[in-house]
Amino acid sequence: MATTTAAARRDEAGARYNAFLAGCPSRALLDRISDKWVVLVLCALGGDGEEDPEPRRYSELARTIAGVSQKMLTQTLRSLERDGLVTRTVTPTVPVTVHYALTDLGLSLHLLMQQVRSWAQENMDEVQARREEHDTRA
Repeated sequence: MATTTAAARRDEAGARYNAFLAGCPSRALLDRISDKWVVLVLCALGGDGEEDPEPRRYSELARTIAGVSQKMLTQTLRSLERDGLVTRTVTPTVPVTVHYALTDLGLSLHLLMQQVRSWAQENMDEVQARREEHDTRA
């Protein structure tokens, strides 16, 4: 049986997945990671560019991400855990302590999401001006 390197497996997977095709499973992943709550949770867990960010408690995440409901934060964390982007660690204390942290895969995505979040924050004034300009012409 022939063995393949990790790079060869990635190249092969890249050839199998094409998000432009309707049935490609990567579309579901793109849908998930483009969700605003996913972006904000990843950014909150990743900190500000730390190489090895500290795990965060649920309540810390809820305080950091203004406007997220308990239901949405829970659903987002569960979906990220299912996708292998976040780990959930339960410590048997009274009350139980739960920490969330990025996996290596999650950290690699965090770096991209941090750039997207920064771009949005840095360009919001221009985008708003363009929207107003467009709306006055329409």
